[in-house]
Amino acid sequence: MKEWKQFLGPYKQAVAELKVKLKGLRSQYELENIHTPVEFVTGRLKPLASIYDKTLEKGIPFEPSEALAKELPDIAGVRLMCQFVDDIGKVVQTLRQRTDMRVIEERDYISNKKASGYRSYHMIIEYPVQTIHGEKTILAEIQIRTLAMNFWASIEHSLNYKYKGELPDEIRHRLERAAEAAFRLDEEMSLIRDEIHDAQKYFSAFKETPDRDYGEQKWKGE
Repeated sequence: MKEWKQFLGPYKQAVAELKVKLKGLRSQYELENIHTPVEFVTGRLKPLASIYDKTLEKGIPFEPSEALAKELPDIAGVRLMCQFVDDIGKVVQTLRQRTDMRVIEERDYISNKKASGYRSYHMIIEYPVQTIHGEKTILAEIQIRTLAMNFWASIEHSLNYKYKGELPDEIRHRLERAAEAAFRLDEEMSLIRDEIHDAQKYFSAFKETPDRDYGEQKWKGE
């Protein structure tokens, strides 16, 4: 177990660092008083059980090694959520231009959705982690998607786990229809994004007024 902890240590550190850095994007946009394409950021370290399942699937030894690190580029994973589909492209372009990471692979599951209906934009990056033994470059995956895409993907993941990847036809068909409905929602929201931005700016300004508490109490009482 000690070997696994040592192997996964840099990945855990990378997730923590990337979350802080990518959350910083939102703050920078807010300081410029312009729309931020990043709604929120999450991250996770792939559990050992999931790593084990992947080694079985790929036919590789379940042991901490450079071969494993190369075959599983998503041991460290970070996810960025956006309000609008158009925001995804802005985030992708921003990540391509960063000098603290190097994008080595991109998979566009938005323009080319999976058969299941899954939509998201995946980027595999090389990220340098500073350790007491020197710099170690690891692979990490960044997923960029809208809130609607994330809701659908979370449900699909739970159902796949329950049915061990063998979804009943009825549920599979319903998920496919739900994926299309989620994407139509994204498209409709994109059509009124200017109005949404104006409303959000108004709401933010309202929250900063001295009468904020009174307004909230009055609203609750109506």
